[in-house]
Amino acid sequence: MRAPLTLAVAQPPCISHDVAGNAVSHAATVRAAGARVVVFPELSLTGYELAADLISPEDARLWPIVEACADTGALALAGAPVAGPHIAVLAIDGDGVRVAYRKQHLGGAEPERFRPGPGPVVLTVDGWRLGLAVCRDTGVPRHAADTAALGMDVYVAGVVHEESELAEQERRARRVASEHGVQLAMASCAGATGGGFDRCAGHSTIWAADGSVLAAAGPETGAVVSARLSGHG
Repeated sequence: MRAPLTLAVAQPPCISHDVAGNAVSHAATVRAAGARVVVFPELSLTGYELAADLISPEDARLWPIVEACADTGALALAGAPVAGPHIAVLAIDGDGVRVAYRKQHLGGAEPERFRPGPGPVVLTVDGWRLGLAVCRDTGVPRHAADTAALGMDVYVAGVVHEESELAEQERRARRVASEHGVQLAMASCAGATGGGFDRCAGHSTIWAADGSVLAAAGPETGAVVSARLSGHG
């Protein structure tokens, strides 16, 4: 039998371009979450600053997160700009950092700097198959369909939305859950994150496959909530 998976979604404070400071906040969040997997918003390590310097997996500033994951047995999924250049998800655990996924569907001014990622990715953690997504990916039905075709139990996304986009954020999540019969975790930035996002939506949420809410944060910066997932529902 596959063991239950404790998964958390977080919306830590984010200071534009301050990778070292943001990494310390991420590490503190990992330690507080008490979860096997901790999901962070899009570009959580730099803020939504499209001109931010690219981050290498070998960047020493990320080491506090590696240490926190080593101490807690957690996997952190953090957002960062990486070589390519791409908007990416970094998978961070006690062994180090690697690029796990590159955003496929770019929006707004993103194509002026970044390239689309090569394709969908499913990350296996303790027998659970996590389909990875970043923000606009969640609004493109083909993305969830292509990811589901790889076999996934949970659709995991880091997003940045305006406060006024909260209803759309929730609509996208419920659509993916209902269409593909999967649980869903969305970490949504709260507060300000640069790039003109002064009042982000927050309300990071974990949904069951039937669209019901398993855990939800409010709009406040610094919130982290978790749920214990079991089975496929």
